[in-house]
Amino acid sequence: MNNVNIFCFGFGQVAKSFINKIRSENFKISLSTTSTSKTCKKNINSFDYENYFLNKEFYDENLIKKLKDADYILVSIPPINGIDIVIKNFSKNIKKCKAKWITYLSATSVYGDHNGEWVNEESITKPTSPNGIARLAAEKSWLSLGTDKNFPIQIFRLSGIYSNKSNVLFRLKSGNVNLINKQNHFFSRIHVEDISSILFKSLFNFKSGEIYNISDDKPSSSEEVILYGIKLFNMNKPKTIEVKDIKSEMLKNFYKDSKKVSNKKMKNFFNHNLKFSTYVEGLNYIRDNII
Repeated sequence: MNNVNIFCFGFGQVAKSFINKIRSENFKISLSTTSTSKTCKKNINSFDYENYFLNKEFYDENLIKKLKDADYILVSIPPINGIDIVIKNFSKNIKKCKAKWITYLSATSVYGDHNGEWVNEESITKPTSPNGIARLAAEKSWLSLGTDKNFPIQIFRLSGIYSNKSNVLFRLKSGNVNLINKQNHFFSRIHVEDISSILFKSLFNFKSGEIYNISDDKPSSSEEVILYGIKLFNMNKPKTIEVKDIKSEMLKNFYKDSKKVSNKKMKNFFNHNLKFSTYVEGLNYIRDNII
């Protein structure tokens, strides 16, 4: 595989990191993407690609040919108002396309609340948030496309994503962090570079119909991560607030669920050693090299 013809529904931080990873491995890429900006040629790190307009109501029909010709399709658009717009608008086209690799990026919110216990890909899914409910419905829709033939779909359930640009250290420096008073609240996270590395490995090691948790090795509380960041900066503790006083409804929903997400299946199948195995390695790297 010397040439990678890839179509990305959505082109956020995960998709961009994935494309940068492919390019860093010296593969030639033909890239098409969608976004809510108008159809035009764009550029990322001196690399030109074609972007097509897509929102919840309309899309540029010229993208259909690019989709049909793609060997690889990455879907990173979350449900909008509970609806997966890719399934809604393009399921028939995708079933007829020649792609040999389709990846839907879901989220571990599909598990819901497990009272701080471990979950894996066989665990009960009982989402509590609107986003989690919509994500689970989307997963089922994608898997259902493969009932008539060996449809090449895999699902990555992503834990909380952080990156060199978006992380608790930057929020601490900006003063945009509070400690939340919530006992036994565990969640898992993953650095975007590890997501892109696993996506890259899956181009060569793919099994249709599989679901993988994409998480690091150390589920922990938000408080633990914040306190470690404070230690790195030798800062004073931010103020502590109650869950009921959180203004963001999305963040409030986040604190409804407590679980530790197992990454054993991911690590075993893809034979992947995490670059940032815990938040400790991730935050240390960011402090020493980015901030």
